[in-house]
Parts: sequence; C-alpha cells; structure tokens
Amino acid sequence: MAFLVSGTLRMAAQIADAQDSLGRKGKYNLQAPRVALTLSSPEVSASTIAVLEDVFQTLGFESCQRREASVQDFLRELTVFREQLDAHGGPMGCALVALVAPRGQLRQPQQLVRELSRCGALQGCPKVFLLLSSTSGGAPKPGAFLTSLGELCGRCPHWSLLQLLTEVFCRTAEESSGATYCPVLRSSLRGALCLGDGETWKPKPEPCPSAQYDLSGARAALFLAVIRDRPGAQHDVKALGDLCQALGFETTLRTDPTAQAFQEELAQFREQLDTHRDPVSCALVALMAHGGPQGQLLGADGQEVQPEVLVQELNCCGALRGCPKIFLLQACRGGHRDAGMGPKARPWFWRWLQAPPAIPSHADILQIDVDAQGSSSSGSTPGNSDILMVYAATEGCIAYRDEKKGSDFIQTLVEVLRTDPGGDLLELLTEVNRQVCELDVLGPDCDEPRKACLEIYSSLRRRLCLQV
Repeated sequence: MAFLVSGTLRMAAQIADAQDSLGRKGKYNLQAPRVALTLSSPEVSASTIAVLEDVFQTLGFESCQRREASVQDFLRELTVFREQLDAHGGPMGCALVALVAPRGQLRQPQQLVRELSRCGALQGCPKVFLLLSSTSGGAPKPGAFLTSLGELCGRCPHWSLLQLLTEVFCRTAEESSGATYCPVLRSSLRGALCLGDGETWKPKPEPCPSAQYDLSGARAALFLAVIRDRPGAQHDVKALGDLCQALGFETTLRTDPTAQAFQEELAQFREQLDTHRDPVSCALVALMAHGGPQGQLLGADGQEVQPEVLVQELNCCGALRGCPKIFLLQACRGGHRDAGMGPKARPWFWRWLQAPPAIPSHADILQIDVDAQGSSSSGSTPGNSDILMVYAATEGCIAYRDEKKGSDFIQTLVEVLRTDPGGDLLELLTEVNRQVCELDVLGPDCDEPRKACLEIYSSLRRRLCLQV
C-alpha cells in the first residue's frame, strides 16, 4: 500500500512539474523540446537567415522552422505554428520566434505575442520574440547583435538570458546625435531563463567590475503619488520611501499632482540633477496614480499625461548621461481583469503537493526589439539606453491595490529588495514578478480570483545593483 501511495505521489509530482516549467526553483526547466520559428518577409537577405540559424543552433533549439511571408500574413503563419505545437501532444520547454522585416513594417507585434500565448503546449513556458529589421542585399544590420548573443550564450551558459542581453546591449548600443540608442527588452518572465547547456553544478562566472553601473555618486528619487481616491496608496509611499532611504536615495515626494504638475515636477527634478553639486549616478522615479484605458496616467484633476513624455523628460538630463534611470509605475493600463490560465478542477493530490496556481495569461514572455531606434514596435520605450521601466500590470490590464496594505507590486518589490539589496535588479524584479503572479487577487467586480503580472522594459547596458 505504501508503495502504491509513493508511486502515485511521484507520478503526481511529475504532472505538477510539467504544468509549471519553473520547477518551483525560480528557474525555467528546459528539459522538454525547444522549438524555433523564423517569420521573414521576402525582402530579407539570405545572410540574415543564415546568422539566425547559427544562433538557434548555439542556443540548443532542436526544431527550427522558417516561413517566408508578407508581414500582413505573419499572424496567419504564427497561428499555424501554434496549432502544430498544440497537436504535438507533449509539453514544450521553450519557444523562440524571430520576426524579420524591413524597418518600420512590423508595427503591431503584440498581436503575434498574444497569439502564441494562447498555445496550450507552451503554458507556463518561456516564449521569446526577437524583432529584427533588415534590408535587402549586403550584410544584415542585426548581425552584430546576433553574433554577440550566440557567442555569449556559448561562453557563459550559466548566465540568464536577461544578463546576456544586458551585455549584448552594451556591445551593440549606437551613439547618434548626442544620444545613445540601444535595443530594448520587454519581459514578463517569472524566473531565470538559461538557454546554455552547461553543467548545473559549476559556479556561475562572475562579471567584471566594468560590467556594473558605478553608483558611487549621488542618488535621487522622485515620488509623484496621487493619494486622493486611491485608498492604500499611502502604504506604498511609506514602504518605498523607507527602502529608498535605506539604499541612499535623496527622496522628494509630491502628492496629488495634476497632470500638468506631473510634467512640471519631472522638469524641475531634471533641472535639479543637472545643477547638483556632486556627480549623480542613479535616479528613481515612482509614478502612482489611476491609469487610463490606453496606459495614460491620470492626475489628481482627472486629466491625462503619457508616461513616455515623463521618461523623455528625464532622459534629457545631462547629469544622468550613461547612468541608470528607473521608473516604477503603479497604475492601471486598461480595464482587463486576468483570470489566468490553468485547470479549473484540480486532482485531490495537487492539494498535497501545493501545485502552482493559475498562471497570468501575459506571463512568461520575453520580447527583444533589436532596432528600437525609430521603431514603432518597441512599446513604451523609445530605444534610448540605460532606462528601466517596471509596470504593475501588463498592457490593457488592471493594477491591483489593497486598501489596508497597499499594492502587491510595491510591497513585494520592497520585501525582495530588502532581502537582497545587492542583487542584480533585473533578476530581483523577475523574482518580484514570480511572487506577484502566484497571488490570487479578489477584484471588486466579482468573487472570482484574478491574476496580476508585471511588465519590465529595459535598455540597461550594465548590471544594476542598488547596494554596492
């Protein structure tokens, strides 16, 4: 009898692990097959495709398909790919989709991202989208990026993909008209994604000191928080303020700003940094407000301001040239309430195993825009370097806030950073997202649990550790 129970629980554990590729260890389990797809328009050169195929091989993708189609047909081709994966009959480890088209043609990649997110075989698995611009004939423009990515994955297989991309961004960023333009990543990953084949017992290679931002100078933080009609917001302000003080940030708080005041306060903050008596090494801006249906921030007067305008204001700060600029946005980005994906009725043994809860439908996505400069596909970041933006909700979704304790995003962020203040901030934010994704939120609209998921935009070119 004991043998039967043991065997049943062991099989149940395997089933539970198959439903959650993180394996309960904060790292994606890539034991199942990895699949890759290249969607390219007819204008794309053969040399670009050849470089991509070499990178896929280096990254350990067993199945690599290529389909040539017009950009307008990308969605149809991706639907066929999704249906093939669902018909496979077994779990997948990871999917990588490269979208290659001439600059400016790929305007709405989020439709393609959502299509692959519907794939049942990839539920809980990382889905990586690589957006590349190419011209016909000659060497491919993204060649340097792809070559660096393949080389680093082969040399540093223990690094997470976020760490590798940060290094690649440093190598491939371009100077133009006094500004530094950089690829952009957009992540809702819930764990470390390591595509290399290195042995797990080997120590991770430590990056050299020059690969980390120097934060020895002054640090400044600005909080713009609408408290009125946002119960619980005061708890976020208090918790984040205490954390910033512990990390050495000189903090300025402005409550209940109007939409115009959002812009004016950012402009004044930038001017203060430009005239600061000591060198400035880092700036943090926390924006807390109600959000509009298209991701706008609503001031205390109900008027709208675009977050991109505020980002550009700080990006013009000369004192912060080459320094990290962090934006935390606790605001709704639409009205969708995500019920998550997962089995509604669970077997009895899942309660014994503490199987993972439903997964937010927007989780486990990594989107990389190699040609962010002048591109309309990069989302909210314009391709300027050294920017980190963290949204409390994915595009189109509600950002939840508890009246008694504050928002899950800010409170979890503070807890994680207090536990490991010297860790790589991108990795810590991924852990914050994992914890937020596991929570069940009871929304005001009904008694059914809802899910939340962070979205991280980064054009950082070095490791960012807030405690040296």
